[in-house]
Amino acid sequence: MNMFRIKALIVILMLVGADLSAQQECGSEWNGKKCAVAITYDDGLNVHLDHVIPVLDSLELKGTFYISGSSAKFSGRMDDWRLAADNGHELGNHGLFHPCHGKSLNRDWVNPDFDLDDYTVGRMVREIGVNNTLLKAIDGKAERTYAYPCGELMIGDVSYTDFIRDDFIAGRTTERKLNSIDEADLMKLGTFSMNGQRADEMIAIVESALQQGALLVFLFHGVGGEHGANVELSEHNKLLDFLKKNEKDIWIAPLVEIAKYMHEYKGCSYNAPIKK
Repeated sequence: MNMFRIKALIVILMLVGADLSAQQECGSEWNGKKCAVAITYDDGLNVHLDHVIPVLDSLELKGTFYISGSSAKFSGRMDDWRLAADNGHELGNHGLFHPCHGKSLNRDWVNPDFDLDDYTVGRMVREIGVNNTLLKAIDGKAERTYAYPCGELMIGDVSYTDFIRDDFIAGRTTERKLNSIDEADLMKLGTFSMNGQRADEMIAIVESALQQGALLVFLFHGVGGEHGANVELSEHNKLLDFLKKNEKDIWIAPLVEIAKYMHEYKGCSYNAPIKK
């Protein structure tokens, strides 16, 4: 073997070794599990504090709770929400006033003062920033995720997503889809909104996530009441039991933790330094 071939072989071996080292440093998809599941709850309801969080805590599972700071239900129980955050649950941003499109969609339930039809991007961004400040005063954290109120990203003909991209680890839409670790836009994560589903229907969605090796984000409002979009508490708890029994294959964590891992995984895949 001539000297040129020897040098070429050495270079190839070095490249292969570097690639294997990078794979080891990056880690595997979904923190070593087959898929990931984030359990999210919107609007900071009393049932979340009184029924959901005790069950999650009993199973040593943690959820993400999206809060609108102007809500009387939130302001009346700030100490309880602070305790939930101290116990590992994420308090996510759901807009200060939960603005949704009203007139343009003939929604008479939308407060005219907070009709997204009348908002500017600047107003929306400022209100989101105020809500972040409020939530930081509760949990002391600078990193969190955002849930678009009513799943609506557009103000006029402009999406405000890019105006808040630097303020959040991820954003949750209401688009019904699973999320790929390689291809997902973390500011436009899909979710599965639950309303009246039985446990077996929800478990079937988890099984799809397992088969596809994807992130599944559940979205709950009422759990045992308090909201028009509701899932019975017993059915919800059966889902949690299934998730707990399958923890060896399913990574269950607050969305902010999963999204941070996705950022790091993507960065490492593109040879960017992995965050610590």
